[in-house]
Amino acid sequence: MSSLQSEFEFRDRGFKDTLVLVPGWATDWRIFDGLELDYNYLLPTKLDTVDFNRQLLNRMEQLKISKVSVFGFSLGGFLATEFAHAYPEKITKLILAGVRKRYDPQLLENIRIQIRADRRPWLYKFYLNCFSRADTSGRAWFRKNLLKSYLDKLSSDELIQGLDYLASQVLNLELLKSIRDISVFHGRDDLIAPVKDALEIQAHLPQAKFTLLADRGHLFFLDGNFRERFYNG
Repeated sequence: MSSLQSEFEFRDRGFKDTLVLVPGWATDWRIFDGLELDYNYLLPTKLDTVDFNRQLLNRMEQLKISKVSVFGFSLGGFLATEFAHAYPEKITKLILAGVRKRYDPQLLENIRIQIRADRRPWLYKFYLNCFSRADTSGRAWFRKNLLKSYLDKLSSDELIQGLDYLASQVLNLELLKSIRDISVFHGRDDLIAPVKDALEIQAHLPQAKFTLLADRGHLFFLDGNFRERFYNG
């Protein structure tokens, strides 16, 4: 995460609707580079959890965009949900990917300790755990395009700021009940956000379209088949 204010880059891909793509912890906007969905993209090239809503609204106003869909991955799911609840009139669709209701504070504290002690090897193992054994294509794409950059450039301070944000968050399922158009995607083999958490979310949101992806982990949307699952379930 960054201590600077959020900034958003608009990518006109020739579509009518716009999708805000909100990355998860220990990733950035580039995690969505392989995602091929039928939207223009609004990407947070700098992400500050404190002013995310305000800066997103400002950018939408500059671009004269009245409504967006929002795709929140992992940590980004909390930010996407906050925006959708605060500004339901600005939301067409809320898409939650690899989310869980909350992260255990002790687990997050243990991660803080390990990052401070030896960031790079711990982070390397974390990224590998984001993929199922079967997801060879997603893992290969990540290794080729992002792994070295993330290991080299994501600082301990940035990572710990993200953990601090996660420690303060609980996905409010009662508030989500007021949002009519929700899709939830989750990998059945997710080690970061276990599938039992996703099933709990599903049980509380009868209006949501829920898609469970077999043989996929936390970063399931890097798999080349995700576009088909996104549109066809």
